[in-house]
Amino acid sequence: MRIAMIGTGYVGLVSGACFSEFGVDVVCVDKDASKIDRLNNGEIPIYEPELDSLVEKNVKAGRLSFTTDLVDGIKGADAVFIAVGTPMKDGDGHADLTYVYDAAKEVAAAMDGYTVIVTKSTVPVGTGDEVEKIMREARPNGEFDVVSNPEFLREGSAINDFMRPDRVVIGAHSETAQDVMRNLYRPLFLIETPILFTGRRTAELIKYAANTFLATKITFINEIADLCEQVGADVQDVSKGIGLDGRIGSKFLHAGPGYGGSCFPKDTLALVKTAQDFGSPIKIVEAVVEVNERRKLQMADKIIAACGGSVEGKKIAILGLTFKPNTDDMRDSPSLAIMPALVKGGANVHAFDPQGMDEARTMIEGIEWCDGAYEALDGADVVAILTEWNEFRALDLERMKSTMAHPVMVDLRNIYNPDEMTAAGFDYHCIGRTVSNGN
Repeated sequence: MRIAMIGTGYVGLVSGACFSEFGVDVVCVDKDASKIDRLNNGEIPIYEPELDSLVEKNVKAGRLSFTTDLVDGIKGADAVFIAVGTPMKDGDGHADLTYVYDAAKEVAAAMDGYTVIVTKSTVPVGTGDEVEKIMREARPNGEFDVVSNPEFLREGSAINDFMRPDRVVIGAHSETAQDVMRNLYRPLFLIETPILFTGRRTAELIKYAANTFLATKITFINEIADLCEQVGADVQDVSKGIGLDGRIGSKFLHAGPGYGGSCFPKDTLALVKTAQDFGSPIKIVEAVVEVNERRKLQMADKIIAACGGSVEGKKIAILGLTFKPNTDDMRDSPSLAIMPALVKGGANVHAFDPQGMDEARTMIEGIEWCDGAYEALDGADVVAILTEWNEFRALDLERMKSTMAHPVMVDLRNIYNPDEMTAAGFDYHCIGRTVSNGN
């Protein structure tokens, strides 16, 4: 089979590389000539574990290529995937579908013969209908079907998620389109992956409902963590206790500074707006969005409290900037709210992240950027862990004490043991757990 992937962002590049690993001939198309040049030179524009070797392998095998020429890229394609960005519109929370609709017009003009048009971008309910309408107007006699095939890729483990997914969701109205998609995903049929065929609007809603439910679990356990601090309970034991219930499950029950990234913030807000537009508001999700935004600033307050109520003139070491480990994605990361609040309070903030530094420099001002964790810790009055990168899980506590001005840690990911930190002489602060600190 041959497919074209329109867009070489996170979803398009990972999906294209993985399909080529399945033996499919894949052409990735993007208007950004500099990005295509980098990809053709073997440079991967995003950080995702194992993606570089997967791309290199399939380029060498002749199954994966990159171009700016959409007409040539989709020539002879059995399916054309639209995997362009759908950012939030400024101010209103709705998804901006400009890139999706523009791609649909261009594909309609360039396609030759019957083609399945697959929306891979995360889009609101009804977008597939509009894509079909746009394409019919642009190409009245065109032979095509529009399909929704939402992605469920987690940054940091996207390749495994694609190769061994929990399920594949395909919203297709015609048997012909379903057959094309079955053939495309045949390697997953062979390992008995559940393939769910639905209506197009149902598939679009499944994506939003899934991400919103996970965001709700995160927000729920964060609020339970706050209650644990007040009543003297341990949120990690609470999480384990409820997570062992098969109806609930243990995933996404880890207390922290709030969710971020490219999906949850915009998808929860987009679902809220969609529900309001259709006159069926989802109050639970509205509360999730509100609580998550408020939580990020509460975490800044937690750091300030650990400094005695003021960070004026204090040196704060920040370890971890990205919204999660194993990615360079800074979008809606809690650090983007926490660090400016500390700077506003008069703190001298020194920060380090293994992968997010370049992007962070373009997004936050007033920060001293460091080349490593211990450089950030040098002379610090307090260290705050915002992202649970593996290299922050086993820091040398004695070295930290010797280099810091004061041994104070605010662990917003609960990666250290309170009793061990107290025994090591640290004034230790975490989320939803009781800490004696010698009292």
